[in-house]
Amino acid sequence: MPLPQENKRYTYADYLTWPENERWEIYDGVPYLLAAPTWQHQAISRELLTQFNNYLRDKPCQVFASPFDLRLPETDEKDEETTFVVQPDILVICDREGLKGTGYYGTPILVIEISSPSTTRNDRVLKFNRYEKAGVREYWIVESDGKFISVFTLQSINRYGRPEFFTETDLIPVTVFPDLRVDLKPVFQNI
Repeated sequence: MPLPQENKRYTYADYLTWPENERWEIYDGVPYLLAAPTWQHQAISRELLTQFNNYLRDKPCQVFASPFDLRLPETDEKDEETTFVVQPDILVICDREGLKGTGYYGTPILVIEISSPSTTRNDRVLKFNRYEKAGVREYWIVESDGKFISVFTLQSINRYGRPEFFTETDLIPVTVFPDLRVDLKPVFQNI
């Protein structure tokens, strides 16, 4: 990809022309190159993905893991016009109609980001605000260094409430699936 041009708003159509061996995200038209995740990040992702996948087997919702392009449109943006394209570490969708090409166009019900020093600002500010605005019902931010997870739940006023915090020995009750508890012991035990 050529160097991003100042004052140009990039879209998903632009994104599709970039090299496949590079991982990019676009926040409000601004592209960001992603670094490869650490092994600790991958271990956490694998365990969370396993627990969600086991729970969702034979149910209408599905879990996906990065690399998977989530396109969160503004109200009237078409897929190729979307200026917010991210690769959440894990997401759960219940609407198969939004599955297209390299990922999903629409709003998932749950998103998990495994934060690192290079992604903290994006996870806690840019993505947080956009997930909230889009109506993602549950948003988790995983902190591998401290072995804890912040869980934000969308309230009736369409804003995230005060986060709940969970540590490496807890079971997380998943609001969008009331009979699911995610066990954090195996998530953090080997990192």
